[in-house]
Amino acid sequence: MDTQYKKGILPMCVLSVLKEEDSYGYKLSSIISKEIDVSEGTIYPLLKRMKKENLVSTYLKESDSGPPRKYYQITENGLRRYYELIEEWKEFNSKVFKLIEED
Repeated sequence: MDTQYKKGILPMCVLSVLKEEDSYGYKLSSIISKEIDVSEGTIYPLLKRMKKENLVSTYLKESDSGPPRKYYQITENGLRRYYELIEEWKEFNSKVFKLIEED
């Protein structure tokens, strides 16, 4: 999959996972990587940007194996943005399929 294409849909994917449960960066990367080839090096800068945009918040949680982990949690603003992204995705997808069907 094209890198720019992935870059555009990753925020929606991250928010989708966080909508279901709070998570730490490595786990987020692992969950998303099962479906889309993405590295931790891509996820962490995205999470930092999303925090700055108030789409996610963070908190520390004790870990059974080492130091506390930074968990990410979707905010109300993030939830609103998630639903906006879903609608944009559906509209975009619909238009692309319409073009494909014309071929």
